[in-house]
Amino acid sequence: MIAQKMVKYVEGSSVTRAMFEEGKKLAAKYGALNVYDFSLGNPSTPPPASVKQAILDIINEVNPGRLHGYMNNSGHEDVREAIAQSLNKKHDTSFSQKNIIMTVGAAGGLNVILKSITDPGDEIIAFAPYFGEYNNYVANFDGNVVVIPPSIPSFQPDIQAFEEKITVKTKAVIINTPNNPTGVVYSEETIKQIAQVLYNKQEEYGTQIYLLSDEPYRELVYDGIEVPYITKYYKNTIVCYSYSKSLSLPGERIGYLVIPDEADDFDNLICAANVATRILGFVNAPSIMQLAIARCLDDTTDTTVYDTNRLLLYNKLSSIGFECIKPDGAFYLWVKTPCADDVEFAGKAKEFNLLLVPGSSFMCKGYVRIAYCVDTDMIKRSFTAFEKLAAYYSLKQHRNED
Repeated sequence: MIAQKMVKYVEGSSVTRAMFEEGKKLAAKYGALNVYDFSLGNPSTPPPASVKQAILDIINEVNPGRLHGYMNNSGHEDVREAIAQSLNKKHDTSFSQKNIIMTVGAAGGLNVILKSITDPGDEIIAFAPYFGEYNNYVANFDGNVVVIPPSIPSFQPDIQAFEEKITVKTKAVIINTPNNPTGVVYSEETIKQIAQVLYNKQEEYGTQIYLLSDEPYRELVYDGIEVPYITKYYKNTIVCYSYSKSLSLPGERIGYLVIPDEADDFDNLICAANVATRILGFVNAPSIMQLAIARCLDDTTDTTVYDTNRLLLYNKLSSIGFECIKPDGAFYLWVKTPCADDVEFAGKAKEFNLLLVPGSSFMCKGYVRIAYCVDTDMIKRSFTAFEKLAAYYSLKQHRNED
């Protein structure tokens, strides 16, 4: 029999993944061209050519002992230094290799830092809507997630509700901008307000509260939007970064943590994160991928395809009567459901071979997430199905002036 703690995880297994598996079954039944799978945030654009070349060069050039062997749990020192200098150039920061810990993606990084700081009963705050796996990550270390309800229609964090929810048990706050699932980028003013609230509460309670910035979508922004670099606003920030989206490498599981010198208890944080990396079984991030991304730090995947898809889908769905949040970043469209039950709506959409993820999976009912990191032709093919879905709910078509 499996562990009791795992029973609830199995029962609440990812709806997104379940929809993805459902898509495979529908494709086998109706044909892949007749199924419109918008469930999974799996990048459709290939990695830059520089990534493939870097891997080939490394395999041919690097000593096998360095290529395949163990290293410091934090990762290769020269890779970490290269990342630090790249960040300094981009964001006018002052990091060095000691501030960087290589991780098995942003998810691995979040688990490492949560393992490092969370005692049983500690509270971790998250702003709805958010990536549902945060709940499992926190529960795994016997912490409690405190959910800040969404601020509709802006989906910027509700600062007043946030301030009211912080207690002496608050250990950390997780933010994700550009946001999954809304595509919203938190403004600089929002970040400043979050930072000020945290400084005030630390002083009030005499505690340390860490701000965990989950950043896999940092480079995926549109219309000249800038994403504030959070360590410049709050000293107890820890950045969790992934190359899954910026270099289209989700399966390679490579990312890093940034822990600034200014962070409270810096030396112990670094040591704890290294020990947590071992305890969680990562030991170290994949060696070849560490070496590869160090040669591609100024490269990104082609995001123009995502921008094309974003506008196609947003304009079409808006024109046939759906209420959509226009995304500033990431590759998700957040759509208000015409009925109160978002799960029911996603089920009805599936009858038209549209696979959408209910907003309740992101702690925000009444919406669905549409991942547009897909083939553009599939989006165009899906329009008839969306029109039928709109007609079922008697939505009125209108001209989209945006």
